[in-house]
Amino acid sequence: MDGFPAHKVEGVVLLIYLVGGADVNKQWLKSLDHKNAIWVGVDRGTQTLLDAGIRVDRAFGDFDSVSAVELEFIRSVVQSVETANAEKNETDLELALNWAIEQQSDIKILGATGGRLDHFMGNLQLLSSEKALNYTRLIEIEDEQNRIRMLKAGKWKVENCEDFQYLSFIPMTNEVEGLSLTGVKYTLTNYNAVFGSTRTISNEIIEPIASISFSTGILMMVRSKDKS
Repeated sequence: MDGFPAHKVEGVVLLIYLVGGADVNKQWLKSLDHKNAIWVGVDRGTQTLLDAGIRVDRAFGDFDSVSAVELEFIRSVVQSVETANAEKNETDLELALNWAIEQQSDIKILGATGGRLDHFMGNLQLLSSEKALNYTRLIEIEDEQNRIRMLKAGKWKVENCEDFQYLSFIPMTNEVEGLSLTGVKYTLTNYNAVFGSTRTISNEIIEPIASISFSTGILMMVRSKDKS
């Protein structure tokens, strides 16, 4: 079901934000802050958070995109800084995501859609990994206009959200079999969606809850809105 219950520690619901290095609206970041949020900076994203006046609980990266002065400041104010070698097999975000998954909390990834397209495509691939797909809580990429997550075969429920009008599904495998959509403007029944097709772009939820089901494959679900 969409919106898994978050991890609780002593009755407190925790949400981990991973913030990457792409340009992010600092006012928007501040609007997301609350007492139960855990903020994790990823490389340049660490400085972005500090510039926004948000505390950083942990930082990951090779920090090749910050200056020596900025890195010194990061080390002075962030309690846990995990520095990686610049020449490594994983991206900085993958290192941070691996840690976040171990915490068993809901995870939202910010600052992951702007900037370099290769980084953005790599970030989408991270959500398609076996580890991420089998995670029993929420993992979502979010920016001011979009919320992106991956769905594996099964049955899903998605609540209507007026702030994000559009609902799209993009096959991430060669074929997604038996796709059925109800509670939406354009319903489908037992449809086979193929990689490269745009048939399932720009739908809208018209009921309080939409239902999605499919028997094989992986779908990327995007909830989006036009730029205001």
